[in-house]
Amino acid sequence: MGTLPKVCCSASILLLGFVALSQTPTTPKYEPAYTQDGQLRLPADYRTWIFLSSGFDMSYNPGMQMDHSMFDNVFVNPEAWRAFQSTGKWPDKTTLVLELRRAEGKGSINKKGNFQAEAMGIEVHVKDESRFKGKWAFFGFSGTDKTSKMTPLTEDCYSCHAEHGAVDTTFVQFYPTLKPIAARNGTIESGYQHEANH
Repeated sequence: MGTLPKVCCSASILLLGFVALSQTPTTPKYEPAYTQDGQLRLPADYRTWIFLSSGFDMSYNPGMQMDHSMFDNVFVNPEAWRAFQSTGKWPDKTTLVLELRRAEGKGSINKKGNFQAEAMGIEVHVKDESRFKGKWAFFGFSGTDKTSKMTPLTEDCYSCHAEHGAVDTTFVQFYPTLKPIAARNGTIESGYQHEANH
């Protein structure tokens, strides 16, 4: 028997490669998930998302007192990050996770400064336009909670974000990788621009 023509072999290799690529698993697109009674399910893999920034002992309430220091770490789902990079706007289903961790100064070989220790709580800010009256909603998780009820609209976090958020009620002004993108795309709120200039 003769050998296959080279062109047939090449076509076979290309076909096999196409089949292999088509079977490569892809990361599923994230969407907020809720229980039947409307509680948000905590995204289990949020620490694999895009890290935006970290704060230390931040508080928007001048009278707040704590007996310990805290770090906060902010993550956003990758789809929202990619959209923001292109447009300077948050798409529907954006999910921002604020992880609160106790700051420790004593441990191992550390002699100065602070490092992050156990998680003290998690706050999630979700944009789900068909579900929430104001498009966005807050959820608070503590301990080993895997679900959380929506924070009532009467809480100060909503009015604070609406009045002071640089982009779409979010505090982009505290995220050094985001603020230049918003400025370039002209999406910084006029109210925040006025606040920043005074």
